[in-house]
Amino acid sequence: MTITQEQATWFAQTFGQLADNIERSVLGKRHVVELVLTALLSEGHVLLEDVPGTGKTSLARAVAQSVQGTTSRIQFTPDLLPGDITGITVYDQKTGRFDFHAGPVFATVVLADEINRASPKTQSALLEVMEERQVTVDGTAHDVGRPFLVLATQNPVEQAGTYRLPEAQLDRFLLRTSLGYPDQAATVQILDGAAVATADLPVVVTPAALTGMADLAADVYVDARVLDYIARVVDATRSADEVRLGVSIRGALALTRASRAAAASQGRTYVTPDDVKRLAVAVLAHRLLLHPEAEFDGVTAESVVGQVLLDVPPPTRHHSS
Repeated sequence: MTITQEQATWFAQTFGQLADNIERSVLGKRHVVELVLTALLSEGHVLLEDVPGTGKTSLARAVAQSVQGTTSRIQFTPDLLPGDITGITVYDQKTGRFDFHAGPVFATVVLADEINRASPKTQSALLEVMEERQVTVDGTAHDVGRPFLVLATQNPVEQAGTYRLPEAQLDRFLLRTSLGYPDQAATVQILDGAAVATADLPVVVTPAALTGMADLAADVYVDARVLDYIARVVDATRSADEVRLGVSIRGALALTRASRAAAASQGRTYVTPDDVKRLAVAVLAHRLLLHPEAEFDGVTAESVVGQVLLDVPPPTRHHSS
């Protein structure tokens, strides 16, 4: 069933209120805040590539506070074990049975800090929970619930002693973005104490309402010509000269889901090619593997996606339902 215009208008108003609220704590980063909310309402996850001290923890806490959820922070280190993330079963002598002790992944917003510092075995512990939204320990599945968002970070500068994320795990992140340093005006506001502490932010929506918003976003109409446009964009990444491995079907599905949420955030009941263009770099770039020669020449995955958007013509007419 397609979302109604009344529902889309409410969605856009609530989306704007959430972004306004979070931005009171994370000043001057409206675009990134909206991307994170788009991922949350698309039921996807975010990879933040940032140097330390740019407000990643504040962002995670502000999102959780705004949706009346919980937040946890996992500092990934080389000695971190999979059970430190998912939880373990412990034998209770009083009851004579094994009880499950939930790990920090059981939260509304999970900040996985410097994920590339843990071993590949520990990194893979996030795979099931990111994709299936459940953790299996000793053969028993434990649901993490909805809403659920993983904000994983990695430092793009300091790579000593890190383990590069495998392509299978990168593909599970809906989008990749970066907070970066605030501009001068925002920096002055921060130094002046204008940023609101995350604990003092008011609740904008309940978890149940946010889950309802995610369900509404999934009902946004996508015309066949827009789907064809997404397919042509994805296919063009696979045939680009600089690319060794292009975007998978999972990437195409992710772009479609994110475009639906973006359209609803604009108060529309249908997706336009502009929604696709606006999200393409954030959703697709981290899924590309470039030839070493192209990387040596300074080519980036973002520039490849940008060129693909220039080369692939969008449909000229939109159809709404």
